Amino acid sequence: MAALLQRAAAATKLVARVQRTGTALSGRAAAAAEQQKRHFNIHEYQSVSLFHKYNIPTPRSKVVSSPAEAELAAEALGGADFVIKAQVLAGGRGKGKFSSGFQGGVHTCISALEARSLAAKMLNQHLVTKQTGPEGKLCHKVMVCERLYLRREAYFAILMDRESSGPVMVASPAGGMDIEKVARDTPQLIFKEAIDINKGIQTGQTERLAKAMGFGSEAACLEADKIIRNLYKLFLEKDATLVEVNPISETHDGRILCVDAKMNFDDNALYRQPELVAFRDYTQEDPREVSADKAGLNYIGLDGNIGCLVNGAGLAMATMDAIKLTGGTPANFLDIGGGASKDQVIAAFQLLNSDKQTKAILVNIFGGIMRCDVIALGLIAAAQTLQLKKPVVIRLAGTNVKEAKQLIDESGLRMLTADDLQEAATKAVRVVQIIDMAEDAKLDVNFQLPL
Repeated sequence: MAALLQRAAAATKLVARVQRTGTALSGRAAAAAEQQKRHFNIHEYQSVSLFHKYNIPTPRSKVVSSPAEAELAAEALGGADFVIKAQVLAGGRGKGKFSSGFQGGVHTCISALEARSLAAKMLNQHLVTKQTGPEGKLCHKVMVCERLYLRREAYFAILMDRESSGPVMVASPAGGMDIEKVARDTPQLIFKEAIDINKGIQTGQTERLAKAMGFGSEAACLEADKIIRNLYKLFLEKDATLVEVNPISETHDGRILCVDAKMNFDDNALYRQPELVAFRDYTQEDPREVSADKAGLNYIGLDGNIGCLVNGAGLAMATMDAIKLTGGTPANFLDIGGGASKDQVIAAFQLLNSDKQTKAILVNIFGGIMRCDVIALGLIAAAQTLQLKKPVVIRLAGTNVKEAKQLIDESGLRMLTADDLQEAATKAVRVVQIIDMAEDAKLDVNFQLPL
């Protein structure tokens, strides 16, 4: 069950592939894996807006971007109790810590003035959670919600499951908790119902899950059934990979509400989901990955210092492993694919050249569909137009490799060449070691590609 839930929170295809190689990455790499970049993510308040369109009940709430707006929102909601939630694309907000030292991204309060004060402590601060990495994510908005006193808290989710070859509904009476911990420590509290995507939810499935979640009365089960079916309709129509409600709760007066909302979507289907594309918040993403996405490159930032430019996911993984096994750490996963143009190659070098943590660049191209001479032309153009001064180790093999080497020789570029991957990785790691020693000794090291 834990594996099932981990798949629900899987990162991009590329991160998942990197993880399967066994490469011992940490820091930013681990954070990237947690941030679910393969499955397009949106803010909680955006998920709530989708819930409303599908008649899925939630607590009353307003999203704001200033302390004054938070006070007005609380006054508009009425009552005396509120919940203030930081809106960042990361889990574990309640246990997170802001860069200012303020603890927690989810707080309760008992007045509009207190709502204003809490919003002031959250807005425009970086919230650090177990999923963000040490740099955290900037909080631009907070959601002010009515606080409910709940009779029961349960967990419910619909996710795409490879083992079941389709959607699976997951439910538990232990809501409002870390569901991975529940699955690990008390697996008997996890209930699943696989859905035949061609037939949809079948009679009895929602009733079994409603009772498993603890909704005992007939009225509560009927309401839960309606909510589950609407959640599944949303799941299908919006090309979701995950719809999670933690908790789905019963109030003291018998209402069933989705108190929290989290959704991920298949990024391959975004071309038919313009509403979701409009939700994208670039401020929550690694700027390097945003630039790479705009250039049509497959890129994931990691926490090392050797930039990688490779064609093909498998070769990229092998390159990262070779760097790691040689004692270095890759700064990125960058697969330019088999059909990259000269301009895309230039964009790739620009990305690596502008990354402050990258100290050396390892180019590893096995020419098939991707021709080596295209890489060479891109490298030459990058060196001429970008003032590329970081040392480059290059290994080329395959289609048009002779032409590529001739282009490089005639260009006058100085770089380290290698005939195989192990030699290339070793040279890249040694170059970085030289740079590190020079920095420790407070010596300047200048690498110039042109003669």
